[in-house]
Amino acid sequence: MQSMPPNASTGEPLNGLPEKAARLAVNLMRAFARVFSILVLLAAWQWLSQSGTFTPYQLPSFTAVVGRIWDDATTGDLAINAGLTLYRALAGFAICAVLGIAIGMAMSRSVIANWFFDPIISVGFPMPKIAFLPVIILWLGVYDTAKITMIVFDGIFPVIAATVIGIQGVEKELIWSARNMGASKYEVLRHVVLPAASPQIITGLQVALPLSLIVTVVAEMLMGGYGLGGAMMQAAHFANSTSVFAGIVEIAVIGYVLIKAMALVRRRLLVWHPEANAPATA
Repeated sequence: MQSMPPNASTGEPLNGLPEKAARLAVNLMRAFARVFSILVLLAAWQWLSQSGTFTPYQLPSFTAVVGRIWDDATTGDLAINAGLTLYRALAGFAICAVLGIAIGMAMSRSVIANWFFDPIISVGFPMPKIAFLPVIILWLGVYDTAKITMIVFDGIFPVIAATVIGIQGVEKELIWSARNMGASKYEVLRHVVLPAASPQIITGLQVALPLSLIVTVVAEMLMGGYGLGGAMMQAAHFANSTSVFAGIVEIAVIGYVLIKAMALVRRRLLVWHPEANAPATA
């Protein structure tokens, strides 16, 4: 019996279509498994809102919230508020990344820098930084500068700590080997220390990014103005619970996208690291 000719584009036999369908079905099942709990939560939300347990003011239906989000999107309010929130969060995060890595490197390479910054980090890391919000408002007002400052003040600590831990954890043998081969201090730092410490540093950035979004929303709620947090507080003042829940959903979606984007950046930057070859668990 003559075998089927191979597919010219893929090199697979034409009768391999069932295998492709099976792989597609497995991938779809895995994707469904990842979002199953979210779908259950949304179904429970919709059911509770229509069961009479809660009033529409206490818990608007999910469909009503989606309709509110659609209305905000068509009028442009969603783009304005989400854009401002993202701008503040990402601007603060960028400053946290640059200053945090720089301070962490200085603390790891200089005794004087470590002597100066270590007590500040030790006291400031566990402290609730939101306590300084009134001081920031008194000094800088309630506009973008104050909000971004609050983000930096809160998000820089995990970046500094992760950088210090990552650099201190670099194997001394790698540094000695590079120096014996004639590498300068700058070359050792650039080609040995930073690459070896990068997994820990990126972990600190992954902590700082959602923290930046959280602080942004809180600052907008307390300082007012445009942004998702400010829009939610304005809706609450007018007893518009549907818009409040719409803001919660919008923030959740933005946070999810940011976390997934940061995870993708991590995989791309650490493609050489053993963790890139580890089996995925999600």
